[in-house]
Amino acid sequence: MRHRKRGRKFGRQTGPRHALRRHVVCALFLHGRIDTTLARAKDFRPYAEKLITIAKRGAAARQADDKVVALNAYRRLLQELHDESIVAKLMDSIGPSFADRPGGYTRILRHATGRLGDNAPVALFELVDFDAAGGEVASTEPAGAESA
Repeated sequence: MRHRKRGRKFGRQTGPRHALRRHVVCALFLHGRIDTTLARAKDFRPYAEKLITIAKRGAAARQADDKVVALNAYRRLLQELHDESIVAKLMDSIGPSFADRPGGYTRILRHATGRLGDNAPVALFELVDFDAAGGEVASTEPAGAESA
């Protein structure tokens, strides 16, 4: 029985499972929206939201000119994601866009049909402020404002 056993193993050992989690979340941050299995989306959602919270705090610290907290947030994200370009995007655009949101940064939408081949339940895993027309995360700045 699986009493008090949290999380899914996805048929992998620890190292490959952490790599899978890192790659799915990096793809989410890079593209803003991905198609994945429902189990992966449900299992990796808290991990993605924790990383966005770290980026949000780091962006707020950078805005307040607190270099120690901002550097700590950057290093924590780099330690988890292993990709400087994704961390930079997370700190520069994704984190500040959720500055006034207390949580719930991602959404999971189920597809009506299963995956071709094994009929596994598939879901759309996306950031809440993802702009489908532009393919980017929507900015919170007004249209006429310029960034300094």
